[in-house]
Order: sequence, then structure tokens, then C-alpha cells
Amino acid sequence: MSTATSEETSVITLSNKAADEIKALFEQQDLSNAALRVFVSGGGCSGLQYGMAIADETEEGDVELNQHGVRILVDPLSFNYISGATIDYVDDPMGGGFKIDNPNAVSSCGCGSSFATEDGASDGGCGSGGCGSGGCGSGGCGSH
Repeated sequence: MSTATSEETSVITLSNKAADEIKALFEQQDLSNAALRVFVSGGGCSGLQYGMAIADETEEGDVELNQHGVRILVDPLSFNYISGATIDYVDDPMGGGFKIDNPNAVSSCGCGSSFATEDGASDGGCGSGGCGSGGCGSGGCGSH
């Protein structure tokens, strides 16, 4: 495991608002030692999709960051896709949620939770597991 503080690396930047929401969630669930796991997996309309989960412990190879009192864990594969990304919390009349701004994404789905990178890490899109088959318009992106 590699440990870094926000001053040492810019792998992921967590906004104050996002940190406040995460800390409130941890507090509501009485998770004093929890961490936010941020990851990338295959799928979504654009080929890759973001994920966030509550983690109790680190896994081998994890990069561990600490920002605004929130511990963030990123696995080595995801690290390559989200280096430099910013996580924010956005209030919206339709409901609030976390938003990831990723400088590595060259295209993304309208919902913002799915993306493709310049290296071609995209096997989604309309007609290939994206729109109409679990992606946009079929309970996928539109339901985030």
C-alpha cells in the first residue's frame, strides 16, 4: 500500500462539500474508521464507469490518500484511469450526488458516470452494451 496526503499527490482531489457529505454518511452509519474506495470498472455507455464504496480495510497495492479528514483508497488499475480527477458533491433540484471530473476522459455518457479514455479503453456505446441494453434509456445512465 502506498500512502500519500493531498499535498504530496494530486491523484484525486476531494472538494470540501464532497468531504462533508462523506463524513456525514460515515457518521450516520457509525463508521468511524471507514474509507471511501474510488474505482473504475468496465461497463456503462462509454465503456468504463466510476464507482465509489465504503471500505473497511485496504487491499494490497492500494493507494491511500487523506483529504479533508476523509481516507480515500484507490486500487492500482483504477489509479491509471482517474489520476488527476476531482470528486465534488452537487446539489440539484432533481437530487444531489457525487460528480467526478476526470481529465483523462475523452468522452462520457450524459449521466456523467461512464467514460472513455484516449487509449481506447471503451467497449461500450450504443449497440454494444450501452444504450438500449443496460445503458442509457434502459435503467442504466438515466437512473443514476
